Amino acid sequence: MSWESEINELRQREAFAEELGGADKVERQHHFGKLTIRERIDEIADQHSFHEIGKTAGVAEYDDDGNLVGLTPSNFLFGLARIADRPVLLSGDDFTVRGGSADATIPGKRDAAEGMALELKLPHIRLVDGMGGGGSVKTIEMAGRTYIPQLKGWETIVSHLAVAPSVSLALGSVAGIGAARVATSHYSVIVRESAQMMIAGPALVEQAQLGDHGKEELGHANIHTANGAIDDAVDSELEAFQRAKDFLSYLPSNVDELAPRLTPTDPVERKDESLLSIVPREPRRVYQMRQIIDSVFDLDSFFEIGCSWGKSIITGFARLNGFPVAVFAEDPYQYGGGWTADGCRKLIRLLDTASTFHLPVVHLEDCPGFLIGKESEETATIRYGSQVLAALGQLTTPFACVVIRKAFGVAGAANNKPGYHSLRYAWPSADWGSLPIEGGIEVAYKQDLADSDDPETLLEEIRERLNRVRSPHRAAEFFEIEEIIDPRDTRPILCEWVDLAQRAISTGPSSFTYRP
Repeated sequence: MSWESEINELRQREAFAEELGGADKVERQHHFGKLTIRERIDEIADQHSFHEIGKTAGVAEYDDDGNLVGLTPSNFLFGLARIADRPVLLSGDDFTVRGGSADATIPGKRDAAEGMALELKLPHIRLVDGMGGGGSVKTIEMAGRTYIPQLKGWETIVSHLAVAPSVSLALGSVAGIGAARVATSHYSVIVRESAQMMIAGPALVEQAQLGDHGKEELGHANIHTANGAIDDAVDSELEAFQRAKDFLSYLPSNVDELAPRLTPTDPVERKDESLLSIVPREPRRVYQMRQIIDSVFDLDSFFEIGCSWGKSIITGFARLNGFPVAVFAEDPYQYGGGWTADGCRKLIRLLDTASTFHLPVVHLEDCPGFLIGKESEETATIRYGSQVLAALGQLTTPFACVVIRKAFGVAGAANNKPGYHSLRYAWPSADWGSLPIEGGIEVAYKQDLADSDDPETLLEEIRERLNRVRSPHRAAEFFEIEEIIDPRDTRPILCEWVDLAQRAISTGPSSFTYRP
């Protein structure tokens, strides 16, 4: 006696599962420029590394004699895989079966995927394409009742954020709880022309008398990468998969490990002569901060996050002598580098990620302070800015700052981690104070100028006197800045610092839970 017949049935069931929603539905998926869930998994995972769990779960059909004649698989797949030979958990919606809605899903599979990622402390990559668990109106008739909404298992998703990296890719029309799953992650990406994300689709919006809007108008990538709901947009699914891989390469597999160091290929001693003249002497002239980032950190290592929102602050990951670090810097081309409400929100996410996964943080500073004006007041810039300073004070990893040019006001104080002896350096171009001299002379010397017979000449005399004492060397005399450095020495100095920083890092859970 053997179990050959049962094994044959197993293979038959697996073959049905491989067909997904059927040839016509697969063709429709391809027609809209989208891969199927199995094609996506094959593209993102290391070759032959995916081990599917629950493959034969679904709705089966039997003949009158009880023989299996068909199986519509669950529209949610998950399993264990490897990316760059590191273990991960992969999960994804199958839009070819009921458009990814709850009508064809088995909730236990999604709960198992989230729970397994948490318990095994694995990075989780979600390939989201559909409602991602929310039902359709047809569910009411099928169930014979309505149901009160609940977030069963949501605590697992949130708990995972404090344990291991979470990446969500919006690969199709994503709505409802599917959209919430995209946003509740450390990093999210959307494909521009084949994916949309929205709280509710066009039919519900129109029914609520909120206008006749198509999917693109409600949920195009440009909308949600400009408001920060999604971090980045790409032009193809393959590019989305690569972004996910790149993001994970800077992070440890979980909080009990350190981020992996790549074998250094860029000399620590490399010095870029252009840094000596990249910052203009005229304070109102701009320059390319990203050129400084590319010069100081390991070649081609900068991974920018959120380039389409909060644009006055540049955020991302980079490497120093092979070690991953988190980086932020002001962009003089955007509001002169002034901190906006959105820029602060973006920076909080970076600092929380760095704390959670033990990345040292480097700030290349050119901060004129918070952006001022009516719009800044209306967007609660001071509240989000205060949250940044709180997040910086809560940062659990070493922090270093290089003041490139400006450091003014409350926001300019982010040259130091509050309460700690952070390493700070300044270029000769550094300029700091409670507010810029250019904007405060007329206020500070208002009466003198009013009493003068030649206010223009007096103003110039005052400006010259103040400029003589604004040199960073004067501050260094009082040890208000620890070191003035040659800009060309920035890379060697930071590479030396990061080696020391690695020795000071402790692994384990952060003192606070990551906030999505």
